[in-house]
Parts: sequence; structure tokens; C-alpha cells
Amino acid sequence: MTDAIVIGSGPNGLAAALTLARAGAQVTVLEARDEIGGGTRTTQPFGEGILVDHCAAFHPMALQSPALAGLDRYGLQWAWPEIDAAHPLDDAAPALLHRSVDATASGLGADARRWRLLFGGPSRAYDRLAGDILGPVVHLPRHPLLLGRFGTPTLLPAALLARLFRTEQARALFLGTTAHAMRPLTEIVSSAIGMGILTAGHHDGWPVVVGGTQALTDAMAKALVDLGGKIETGVPVTSAVELPPARAVLLNLSPSAALGLYADRLPAGTRRAYRRYRYGPAAYKVDFAVEQGVPWRDAEVGRAGTVHLGGGPAEIIANEKAVAAGRMPERPFVLLGQQYLADPSRSRGDVHPVYSYAHVPAGYDGDATEAVVDQVERFAPGFRERIVDLRVTRPGEFAAGNANYVGGDILTGAKSPGALLLGPRPGRSPYRTGVRGVYLCSAAAPPGPGAHGMAGYRAARLAIKDLGLG
Repeated sequence: MTDAIVIGSGPNGLAAALTLARAGAQVTVLEARDEIGGGTRTTQPFGEGILVDHCAAFHPMALQSPALAGLDRYGLQWAWPEIDAAHPLDDAAPALLHRSVDATASGLGADARRWRLLFGGPSRAYDRLAGDILGPVVHLPRHPLLLGRFGTPTLLPAALLARLFRTEQARALFLGTTAHAMRPLTEIVSSAIGMGILTAGHHDGWPVVVGGTQALTDAMAKALVDLGGKIETGVPVTSAVELPPARAVLLNLSPSAALGLYADRLPAGTRRAYRRYRYGPAAYKVDFAVEQGVPWRDAEVGRAGTVHLGGGPAEIIANEKAVAAGRMPERPFVLLGQQYLADPSRSRGDVHPVYSYAHVPAGYDGDATEAVVDQVERFAPGFRERIVDLRVTRPGEFAAGNANYVGGDILTGAKSPGALLLGPRPGRSPYRTGVRGVYLCSAAAPPGPGAHGMAGYRAARLAIKDLGLG
């Protein structure tokens, strides 16, 4: 009998396996696909030499993750763009997000002081705050005063907290970052993810992985194998009875998939919670090969690793609300990545990869390619003429390639107020399933999606404690 089996080799599955192996447990990872990594993969859709991240691309919350500690020994390297993120506007100068709070604030005019007040203290203390932020919202904090200072604004709707600022730039920068959560910005607690990303980013920047996010997956896999762990690919698991005996099973799966495996064994409360679990809007991804890069109207945007294409504050709020309600906006919010600025190894000569995805309704089966191109062209006239090639990944393709991405939801669940505050199993540990020795370790559990692997890490630490593994 092995100590632990982990189902799914995405970042949380590998983080869980690595955490268990570091504690001395014998671990086997089972992956349904023929390649590992889930959302942390990198492909070459435009031929050799042009590297495109499949899903996870920017990692402001990864550097403080204990799940990734020591991976530099296995080739993991980080790189930073000159400017972390930019938010271009139609009739005003773009908002620019720097790693430095002061540098960011200096570009926000009348809002400089407010930006410093909101993010200065928490970002300076992020190395102490990270342990509390990268976990369940409801818990006994290590640093209650610090967490209270950070957490109070996160309870507000993002649209309301944005009113703290007077300038369109500051409001758009805050709301564009918060829109990463793909939720209506008028909901309570909708400020939480934006506050977390911005606070972490002001401490650690928004780095990318040199060689593509796949290099993070490869480093985790190498570290796991060095510790005696095993990874088996091409092994879909459709029922718990198919699993070999193990003292612990960790599920890097959506709640609906976990329900499918353990329906007869889960307690009634868990079954109800997993059945009621809701998935969010989808991603419509368009990757471009672009000659000479994107011709941004404002050259400063061309120095930013991440670009938010959502227009002004009112447009962002309206479009995120529409998408959550199942309506496709004419101008969807588009998140665009220029990772090659930090990592030139991703380009081939003067042809560069440009990563983008639009927020679209769950299960969207239309063609949003032109809407994405239009959003880029809106702020970068002449972009179309520079496109050498493009590849589209529709919501249905995301869902078909990864069972966790239900309806094309790459976040593995709607980050609604209830889900953020209580997790997928309200009133109980978000990692325990109610079946002894079986844990949920996917992005459906706190702290949610990201290459940081913290849901896997926390589920594994709980398994170690519960079962005396290691």
C-alpha cells in the first residue's frame, strides 16, 4: 500500500504530491492526459521557438508559496518585465502598475496618496501576510492585526471600493486587476482577489517563468521524482474503486468530478454542497504570433508584461456583470500577455507570442476572435497588419481538455461571496471531503486558482497531520 495517491497533475496536484513527499510519504500522481501540468503547460502552436503559456501565465502570488520552495535547484527561474501591468484608456494616459507602490502612485495624480494608503502597508508586510492570505478566509490568523488591516477593504464590492479613487486611471487599474476573478464587481467581497494580487505584486512583482510556465511544472516533477515520487500519465480515473490501496487520496479535481468518483461514500452534506457548487464565466483564448510586437498607441503599454483591455471603470463593471449573467458584451474584457518582454527566449527572431483571453459567458459557443482583435486594435491601431498567425482555444476546448474547466471556466468555479468566504464545503474544512483520507486539493478550494499550488499544499499538510504520514 502506498501512502498517498494524487489524482491530477496540475499545479495543485503536483504541489500536494511534493509536500507529501517532502514529509517522507510515498506518493503516486495519476494524470488522465498524456502530459502533466494542467493549466501550467506551455506549447508551441506557431512552430519551434515561439512559446505560449496554455493558461497560467503571470505569477504575482507564487514567490511566497512554500509549495514552490527550493525549485531553483531544478531549473526554475523567474523574470520580470519593466512594468508589471498597464491599463490603456480611450481618452487618457494609461494607468501603469509598477512593483513599487511609490512608482505606481506617482503616475496616478490626485490618487497618489490614496494608493499608497491602501497598498503601502500591506505590501511591505506581505511576507508575513502571505500565510494568512493564501488560505481559507475563515481561519485563526497568525497576524490578526495585519490581516485585519488588509482584510477590511476586501469585504467591499470592488465597484464601491474603487470610488475611493478620483482618477479614471486609479479606478481602472484597480477594477481591471480585480476583474481577474471573472465575477460581478458589484458583489460583496469582490475586492478580495484584486486586493490580494495587487498587494502581492507590490511586494514581489508580476514575474513570468523563464522558458514558459511549463518549466515550473517540470521543476516540480523533477523534485518529486528525486524524492521517490511517481507520476503516471494516460491514467484516467472514473471510479474510486479503480484506485490502488492508499492511506490518503488527494483530488486535484472539480467538486463535480469528485462527486462522480465518491458519490456513494460522501456524507450527505458534502454531496449537497458539491452538487450545488457553481462554475463561473469562461475564457475565450486567442494566441497571436506578432511581427515586431503590438503597436500600442502609448509606448509605455509596450513595456508592460500584462495589459488589461477593458476600457474605463463603467465599461469594466457593466461587462463583467453581463458575462456573469450569460450575456456576451460587444467589447469583452481582454487580458493580454507580453511575457516575451521579460523572457525573450519565448520569441523567434522578431516574431513574438502575444497571449490573450476574453471573459465570455459560461459555455459560450460563438466566435469572439474578432472581438478580441478589435479590443487590441482599439488601443493599438495597426495590430491586425502585424499578425503572422493566431490560434483560438474556445470554452468547449478548454472543457474537453481539462475536466476541471467546466463550461470553459479556467478558475474551477465561480468565485462568488459564498465560495470565497466558505469554500466548496460550507461549514467544514474546505479540503476534507468527509471521507476519511480523501481530500479536495484543486483550485476549487482556498485560496483558489494560480500556479502557487497553495490549495494542494494546504490539503497535503492536513493529510500529513490527520494520518500521521511521513
